[in-house]
Amino acid sequence: MLELSNKTNLLEENDYKYSLQDVENPNLYREFYSYDDVPRIAFNHRRVPMNMPQDIWITDTSLRDGQQSVEPYSIEQIVNLYKLMSKLGGPYGIIRQTEMFVYSKKDREALLKCQELGLKFPEITTWIRANKEDFKLVKDLGIRETGILVSCSDYHIFKKLKMTRKQAMDTYLAAVAQAFEAGVMPRCHLEDITRADFYGFVVPFVNELMKMSKDAGIPVRIRACDTMGYGVPYPEVALPRSVPGIIYGLQHFSDVPSEMLEWHGHNDFYKAVTNASTAWLYGASAVNCSLLGIGERTGNVPLEAMVMEYASLRGSFDGMDPAVITEIAEYFKNDMGYDIPVMTPFVGRNFNVTRAGIHADGLLKDEEIYNIFNTEKILNRPVSVLLGKTSGLAGIAYWINQNYNLKGDAAVDKRSDLVIKMKEWIDREYEDGRQTSLCNDEIEEKVTLFSGGKL
Repeated sequence: MLELSNKTNLLEENDYKYSLQDVENPNLYREFYSYDDVPRIAFNHRRVPMNMPQDIWITDTSLRDGQQSVEPYSIEQIVNLYKLMSKLGGPYGIIRQTEMFVYSKKDREALLKCQELGLKFPEITTWIRANKEDFKLVKDLGIRETGILVSCSDYHIFKKLKMTRKQAMDTYLAAVAQAFEAGVMPRCHLEDITRADFYGFVVPFVNELMKMSKDAGIPVRIRACDTMGYGVPYPEVALPRSVPGIIYGLQHFSDVPSEMLEWHGHNDFYKAVTNASTAWLYGASAVNCSLLGIGERTGNVPLEAMVMEYASLRGSFDGMDPAVITEIAEYFKNDMGYDIPVMTPFVGRNFNVTRAGIHADGLLKDEEIYNIFNTEKILNRPVSVLLGKTSGLAGIAYWINQNYNLKGDAAVDKRSDLVIKMKEWIDREYEDGRQTSLCNDEIEEKVTLFSGGKL
């Protein structure tokens, strides 16, 4: 049968509807996942169209998935992080939602204190066990939306839940019915979707969710969870690993609208950011992230990375304040005692710092040569250099000018007496066996000495 698609506005064949394949034995995709080998990436040369939504946004799991992988945050820390996220997301709510636990008294107290702030964004959502008591609790807290776990791979259905696909589907649909009964919008976390039988379980299950949603008049959000980081962004990759194929399939065969489709990824194979951007490009409005990428194992999609991806794809921050990224990093470091790896993009101590003398020479002439963008303007992080064995005259001159705010005629260049004396001192330090970088205090002491106290 031919039907006019409301997505493409073209006549399309619509003869086949995917139904549940209730198999006797689990499909573990051993051709991809042998366990004793690195997972393989297979191509089937099937392309799906890009379909960037009109509106895209970021959701946050720092206070749920992120908090599971570190020492539990205090109530004060949760409230402060929530305020910083709101400030970063701006007045239009590009950081649209954040999810919280409600299990303990502390969880609920933190949630209530965040509600009391009266901030429109990010909207507070929750993540709960799928039972009547938790749904009632969420409703009583005034929460509109909650996440529930609906594991979709045979690894989980057969091995963890000890169910058949039919039993799992029935269990999940009953939980969604309970959410509807409580008047709560469910967000279904399709755990381990990149190892799931997409057309044998995922699509038939989501089709049933969409029917229930229509009948109840309550929307259902679909979160596609790349729980193990197996997703691959390349065109023509075969399912179940294809991020474009997953997003396209959920839209095309299950009629999930973009605004109800969300991607949640992990970074086990260094693809978290690229996979999240790919999900945007192929039709998901939301990508789920955590601050600094903190999360299970290798972490979640770093929220600050997707702020930059958003600006790159849209050409604007649309009201977001990227300088707050630096505030967030400083809060994690100074108030929470979190050790951020120094090379981490945008937030690490050394992300826009150079040690190489030849790079410093370029910075001295024009910082645009070796800096990714105007980090001082965008992130309130001026480009800088660390002085050490390979810094050279240019690096020393750049460090002095930056740290003493010397500009124009007052600036020193790499031929000045002060810079040459500093270079001779640094060379002696390393000739005598020093291995570490120089700290600011000792550099400043020598600058004062060699400049005769003029700086």
